[in-house]
Amino acid sequence: MKTILLAALLIIAIVMIVMGINAKMAPPALTGAGFIVIAVLLYQKKN
Repeated sequence: MKTILLAALLIIAIVMIVMGINAKMAPPALTGAGFIVIAVLLYQKKN
C-alpha cells in the first residue's frame, strides 16, 4: 500500500512541477517539491 502511495506522490509531484514551470508559477512547483520531500520521508520510514 505504501508503495502505491509513494508512486502516486511522485507522479503528482512531477506533474505539479512541470505545470508550475510551464505556467511560470512558483506555488505549484514548490508544492511538487514538497511532495517529493514527503515521499522521501515515507520511503525512509518504510525501510
